[in-house]
Amino acid sequence: MRNCQTLRSVPLKSFYTGFRKKAKVFCRIPLSFFCKQEEAEYTVAELDEENVITEENGGMRAYPLFPFDPMRNVEVFYIEFDAGVQHESLPHVAGVEEYVFMVHGTLKMVIGGKEVVLQEKQSIRFGADIFHAYNNVSDKACAAYNVIFYPNNV
Repeated sequence: MRNCQTLRSVPLKSFYTGFRKKAKVFCRIPLSFFCKQEEAEYTVAELDEENVITEENGGMRAYPLFPFDPMRNVEVFYIEFDAGVQHESLPHVAGVEEYVFMVHGTLKMVIGGKEVVLQEKQSIRFGADIFHAYNNVSDKACAAYNVIFYPNNV
């Protein structure tokens, strides 16, 4: 397995975008699977403009705060959605759970065909092994933290 330092010669943004376009296996493999972090007493994360993952023509920006950790089976993102942006996600592997914590703005989510509207400071947990979508229904950008837990068999 390569670590993030090895991948620095190829910007992660290009790596993720190219990989995602060529194979829709991200529903089975954690988005930041190929990044490995050194174990430390604590880790302070910040938004890294070089490693932002963009979707929806740049209208959605996902910043990996804590890339996939196979010991913990979790990854954490800070995600920004421009006004009116909608992002659809294919079902992940069985047992995957997502947690979304709204920082600011309004986000309408469709989870397995049911609509849920999240306002600032609200959160949701759901089984992500079904179709789900994120839709910024406001005329302003919104932002959320996204935590994805994977079952032990990933």
